Amino acid sequence: MTFGQFLSILRARWWVVALVLGLTVATTLVVSLLLPKQYLATASVVVDFKPDPLSAAVFGGMPSPAVMATQVDIIGSERVAIRVARATRLTENPQIRQQWQEETGGEGTVEQWLTTLFAKSLDIEPSRESSVIRVSYKAPDPRFAAGMANAFVQAYIDTALELRVNPARQYSGFFDTQVKELRDALEKAQTRISSFQKENGIIASDERLDVENARLNELSSQLVALQAVAVESRSRQAQAGGAQSDRTQEVLSNPVINQIKTELSRAEARLKELNAKLGDRHPQVIEAKASIDELTRKIDSETARVSGGTRVTATINNQREGEVRAALDAQRNKVLRMKAVRDEGLVLQRDLENAQRSYDAVQARLAQTSLESQTTQSNVNVLAQASAPVEPSSPKVVLNTLLALFLGGLLAVGTALLLEMMDRRVRSADDILTALDLPVIGILPKPGAKGWRGGKALPSAMQQRLMGPGPAATKGA
Repeated sequence: MTFGQFLSILRARWWVVALVLGLTVATTLVVSLLLPKQYLATASVVVDFKPDPLSAAVFGGMPSPAVMATQVDIIGSERVAIRVARATRLTENPQIRQQWQEETGGEGTVEQWLTTLFAKSLDIEPSRESSVIRVSYKAPDPRFAAGMANAFVQAYIDTALELRVNPARQYSGFFDTQVKELRDALEKAQTRISSFQKENGIIASDERLDVENARLNELSSQLVALQAVAVESRSRQAQAGGAQSDRTQEVLSNPVINQIKTELSRAEARLKELNAKLGDRHPQVIEAKASIDELTRKIDSETARVSGGTRVTATINNQREGEVRAALDAQRNKVLRMKAVRDEGLVLQRDLENAQRSYDAVQARLAQTSLESQTTQSNVNVLAQASAPVEPSSPKVVLNTLLALFLGGLLAVGTALLLEMMDRRVRSADDILTALDLPVIGILPKPGAKGWRGGKALPSAMQQRLMGPGPAATKGA
């Protein structure tokens, strides 16, 4: 269909177009004037997603869309709607209850029925780039619309506070029970470690163990030294008990033996001198020999005595070594027992420290949740209160009329085209070409049409082109 065919259809069926357009605009205008006026009141709130002002650096970003969607769902929830119904006391209104009886037949509750009505008139719009949420309510009465919008905002604030405080109260009760149990466990751990220290006489286990370790090291050093001395004493004792007992260090360094040996040397020298002068049988020679024998016996006696002292010294050193060894073994056993006691005490000490840390952690959480459960400040604040609107938000007569003109025009044109399709007629030369697929030889204009002269129409350009010039044109020429 060409644009000329479209215009020819509209000219031919202009009365259908005008009728449909007029009916559409008139119906829209009448309905817009008859509809009751609706007033839209809007209140806005701002949601603070920071737990407290001090954590603004941590929670400084914008809230996520999921968080804002959650807040929108809370505002539109049944819990908030029921709180609004109770706060406005609409459930006590006789007219409301009568209307509920008529519509539901008494099924359900008035609060549920009001919740459904509120959802139809409530509009919640979160801001895209901020934490502001606008709550709008539409009603025939402007003051009622403003009151309901403010009621929803207040109910949302109270519900948000409850959602924040109630979990804290539950946690507070749970942590209170845990604190009591952990306090009992801490007291038992303290009692166990106190009893353990009293039974084992422990005041400062680490210091006492250091002293005992030092004593053990000292005894070990003494034992090593005594072992060396005992070995030396035993070797001297063996030497003193043998054939070379007179060559031991004790004998050689003994001053009495050395003095006797000196006297023996003088006596032997005198004996040689007397023997050379007087002979073997002289009384002085015999006396000198007796003196030498006496000195020899003294040397042997003193040597035996000194050797006996070596044996006594060796025996004493061996005894001292045994005593130190026994003391070392006793000290070693004592240190081992103290280490075992210390390890057991460390286990009890770790149990006490763990109980203390658990108690401190739960006590801190209890203090935090107790403060949160007592808070009266919500993280939602009213940004703007709703006021009674002066102008109604609907119906919009001018806008509806313009829309009716546009839609009515489309409907009118569509109706004309539909009628034309149902009753197709030839309205131009293009229709003949489309229907018959034959060339147009001539066009007969309607009587009285433009270009008609004395009942004769002037030939058109197509007629002149197909049929040649007419008689009037020839005569004029």
